[in-house]
Amino acid sequence: MAGIPEAEVEVDLGLVARLLGAQHPDLLGRPMRIAANGWDNVMVRLGHDLAVRVPRRAAAAVLVEHEQRVLPRIAPLLPLAVPVPLRVGRPTAFYPWSWSVVPWLRGEVAASVLPSVRDAWAVPLAEALAALHVPADADAPANPVRGVPLAARGEAIRARMRAGSFARAGQLRAAFDPDAAAHAYAGPARWLHGDPHPLNMLCVDARLTALIDFGDVTAGDPATDLATGWLTFTPTGRGAFVDRYTTLTGANAATWRRARAWAAGMASAVLGASDDHPALAAVGRHAVEQILGDRSFV
Repeated sequence: MAGIPEAEVEVDLGLVARLLGAQHPDLLGRPMRIAANGWDNVMVRLGHDLAVRVPRRAAAAVLVEHEQRVLPRIAPLLPLAVPVPLRVGRPTAFYPWSWSVVPWLRGEVAASVLPSVRDAWAVPLAEALAALHVPADADAPANPVRGVPLAARGEAIRARMRAGSFARAGQLRAAFDPDAAAHAYAGPARWLHGDPHPLNMLCVDARLTALIDFGDVTAGDPATDLATGWLTFTPTGRGAFVDRYTTLTGANAATWRRARAWAAGMASAVLGASDDHPALAAVGRHAVEQILGDRSFV
């Protein structure tokens, strides 16, 4: 299994201070600390109400630019908090990519609470995704691995499952195939978060409050986002999630079968790249259990 990629640029507090000094000097002097050092970005808390989101890899830099362009448009659609960039940073002679100053959103990641607790968020999350999934603007960012027809990703997903060393990989592939054969999406390309799993949600006092990390934002088949039903909830919560989203949007059984197929693909990706990320691995294992235990929509 792969781990967190190595940084192509080491992002530390000194670099962030230089960037702020060069482009947003009025923000200098606030207390700073590194809050997260993830696969793609370093998040530095800036005072009590701001954060600086700085890519550590070239692959993430274009995703930050997508967030800068799209989040101001889609945030008004959502009933949850979203980290809309408040300031935009651009490449300098000493740092090669765009970066952002965003609001600091209070809360803990949803992956830190039990799935049975997350079940209480099923209806609010369904309502948030239904609000987001409106026809997208023509210049929505392209994403080769989110929102596209499953036929375009099927062989790559199957190959990953064949190569996977995680438990029940063969069973997961067997479950994936019939769902991947569901009728393809034929509607308009809709705005998508792209990766709404429990590490990209925040909660306060066991209440869902924010969707974060819109780096994969794109447009396409909403089933991609609906995969969260298997990544996030137990059968109880997933039932409420499916019912509410279906009531609001008219989603049909083929949509939910594609969503489950996307969940299987995401679970295989997570479990193939989480040997040094226990929380991510737990999300993947939970999703596999949920997918293999669920034969609805057949």
